[in-house]
Amino acid sequence: MMLPVSELHDFPGHPFQVRDDEEMEKLAESITQHGVLMPGLVRPRAAGGYEIVAGHRRKFASMKAGIREMPVIVRDMDDDTAVILMVDSNVQRENVLPSEKARAYKMKLDAIKRKAGRPSKENSGQLDQNFFNPYSVEKIAQDAGESTKQVQRYIRLNELIPELLEMVDGNEIKFNPAYELAFLRPEEQAVLYDILQAEEVTPSLSQAQRLKRASQEGRLSEQDIAAIMREEKAQTRDTGKVTLPAKEIEQFFPKSYTPEQKKKVIVKLLASWARQRGEQER
Repeated sequence: MMLPVSELHDFPGHPFQVRDDEEMEKLAESITQHGVLMPGLVRPRAAGGYEIVAGHRRKFASMKAGIREMPVIVRDMDDDTAVILMVDSNVQRENVLPSEKARAYKMKLDAIKRKAGRPSKENSGQLDQNFFNPYSVEKIAQDAGESTKQVQRYIRLNELIPELLEMVDGNEIKFNPAYELAFLRPEEQAVLYDILQAEEVTPSLSQAQRLKRASQEGRLSEQDIAAIMREEKAQTRDTGKVTLPAKEIEQFFPKSYTPEQKKKVIVKLLASWARQRGEQER
């Protein structure tokens, strides 16, 4: 049916960002010309209106295009089934951030475990039957086209403090070191973050593994963290690598910009600056 976009409400705890980026511009332009070609999926909302299970980007693009209605399929479903469908409809999009995958996989795993723990109903619908063989991380990996180990590693990222997880999204900390750092206690992660900002360094895999090992052995002090990080800095100080801390440049970009978009803008501005400099020298 066609429903006003004003009646469509975001999914609670939706782990995927809706970015007002170049891809959104293209989607809004397509909707202006052709309308919403694929209906969203929603369920009735206790407080009124409907809750979006799949179609957050289509709703945003419709509003951007000035379209006030969009086609949706309305389906009654329980909370856990809604979570599973919401994750499956979003997780294979392009440009999904590590933090988004981490939260999405965790939400789906929790939902599957809850459903597996409840007695099955007689005459359950085909939708339910499709989800429950097998129950586990293996099922999530199969649905997402990832290895079981990789899904487990993404889920572990939820143990990172928000500041470090943001650095992972910004590609300032690589995925493998980030996984190792997720085993540190929150207070140790907070100390590490302060040192990373002060020293303008990022942890290598070997450093992250050493930090994890020291933490698990109960001997990771602030001095130990600083010493481990400064060793790497001394080794790489003269390599010519330039690091731009996220907190120094984020003020110049909209919050919706991905790290790749920021990189493209910076490279474009540098190219323009280089051309102007060349013209001045001539």
